[in-house]
Amino acid sequence: MSYLFPTYQRWEIEPERASGAWIYGKDGCEYLDFTSGIGVCNLGHRPESVETAVKKQLESFWHVSNLFPQSIQEVAAEKLAEAAGLDCVFFANSGAEANEAAIKLARKATGRTKIISFLQSFHGRTFAGMAATGQEKIKQGFGSMLETFVHLQFNDLEAFQNEIGQDTAAVMIEIIQGEGGIHVAEPEFLKEIEKACMQNGALLIIDEIQTGIGRTGKPFAFQHFGIKPDIITVAKGLGSGLPIGAAVGKAELKEFFGPGSHGSTFGGNPVSSAAASATMEIIFNDEFLLGAAAKGELLFELLDKRLGHLESVNEIRGLGLMAGIEMSAEVQPILAALRKSGLIALPAGEKVIRLLPPLNVSQEEIERAVHIIEETINIHCITA
Repeated sequence: MSYLFPTYQRWEIEPERASGAWIYGKDGCEYLDFTSGIGVCNLGHRPESVETAVKKQLESFWHVSNLFPQSIQEVAAEKLAEAAGLDCVFFANSGAEANEAAIKLARKATGRTKIISFLQSFHGRTFAGMAATGQEKIKQGFGSMLETFVHLQFNDLEAFQNEIGQDTAAVMIEIIQGEGGIHVAEPEFLKEIEKACMQNGALLIIDEIQTGIGRTGKPFAFQHFGIKPDIITVAKGLGSGLPIGAAVGKAELKEFFGPGSHGSTFGGNPVSSAAASATMEIIFNDEFLLGAAAKGELLFELLDKRLGHLESVNEIRGLGLMAGIEMSAEVQPILAALRKSGLIALPAGEKVIRLLPPLNVSQEEIERAVHIIEETINIHCITA
């Protein structure tokens, strides 16, 4: 009997230890991990410099509350804001909390409540996060949602132009819909959103929780498209596995988040802040990012070469080291077969295999992963 609520569909692998791109199971097997803890361990498991920073902070203190100034928070906030080209940071514990902060800030700063988001989006499992999410399955059984969210078709420019207006507080969008199937926003669509937000006094919120911290080969995915958000939200890859999230905004929003307006007991925890600072020190380096981008190009080149011609593969899409392989059938049986062959991958919806390897994955590990995927799909589709 388990004393845990059965909220997760657990896999058959129980980790004993993990290092780099590898998980070593209690079953005695080793697994190439192309999930990175669902886009969290962007430097792989237990990166040495992050581990060192965490141990150093643990030897000083690991909680005092946000009533105290903490230089470790300031260091992390400066690195995050400068990489994003923004000015102010609110630290939370997770991506959902970061999105909650962004939604509250947008409503307070504009005096409006209507927020536009998109079908197949995912913004978290709190009530505001669920309300912003464009997937009905996330909301089933929980009753009425927070009002005044409007969900539009992703990349549908006409529908967006017909909806945005002077009553809009914000537009909330993922550059790449992660949970929704690895769909990439079109450049023209993003440019029009930015323009329309400026014309209507609405804020542009970009959810970078899965795409941020180097995942696409730049610090943040929006930087591929020449746009400037008012707020971004980050989490997953920020702390290399320690719980931390953040809403990052423009300087003019600072007045709306004064004392008492928002808060978090554990937000910006000093140990998590130390991990975040050490993580960003490595990832927000031009040479490192160029290497991650090159590995992303290699991954897509090999996927196209080895899988693109298969009848069971409908499309391969994504950016950087965030890839989706859309299949003609449900992928859960394929994912189970991949695990038996030593590769761990994720679903993104019912028919998409999602790959999120560490940003410092090796060429050999990429080649091995693609080989396992090719073999598994061929065997599964022949015998299915």
